[in-house]
Amino acid sequence: MQTTLILLKPDTIERGLIGEVISRIEAKGLKISGLKMMQLDEAIIEEHYDFLKDKPFFPGIKKYMTRTPVVAIAATWVNAIATVRMLTGATNPAEALPGSIRGDFGLTIDANIIHASDTPENAAIELNRFFKGQDVFNYTRVIDQVIS
Repeated sequence: MQTTLILLKPDTIERGLIGEVISRIEAKGLKISGLKMMQLDEAIIEEHYDFLKDKPFFPGIKKYMTRTPVVAIAATWVNAIATVRMLTGATNPAEALPGSIRGDFGLTIDANIIHASDTPENAAIELNRFFKGQDVFNYTRVIDQVIS
């Protein structure tokens, strides 16, 4: 089993799509192991997007990611990282396939509604960043008993 981080970005919250996106995650079989709404500050944005700090569009990312709370999700499943990235679709919604979260709901590359960890190493770092090693739970669902 893997656990990965998903962030529902400000445009998800502003457009009332939280339930729709979580529903798709759960319908695919992923277990919501942690869930919280939080207002991001500049420090966590700079840490999370450190690799973009030198880009000319970074100030826009900070403004976007701090304008409205985000929803942080810890999702667990076999191959959770690859599964979630497949569900989210290409980063640019114009290139994301219909049926993917970004393909169906993303408006622009700047308003692409969701973040998903891309590697096991990054998932571990990001989960610790947003959940501080707390509030990620291990429990058994009926479906877990069926597939194990």
